[in-house]
Amino acid sequence: MGIGDKAKNKVEEAGGQAKESTGRATGDREMEAEGRGDQSEAKVKQAGEKVKDAGKNLKDGLTP
Repeated sequence: MGIGDKAKNKVEEAGGQAKESTGRATGDREMEAEGRGDQSEAKVKQAGEKVKDAGKNLKDGLTP
């Protein structure tokens, strides 16, 4: 939920992009696939953070 988690997810996503690009450039299909997987995992985590934020915002809006 915190900024630290969001930043870690962005770094993980960027690392996945780099890994995918390196794998593509070197012809290493396994590394390319790992990079895509890392990106997907980071995006799922980011979506979870957005859901948590939305829930918190909803809760804060309902609290008198």
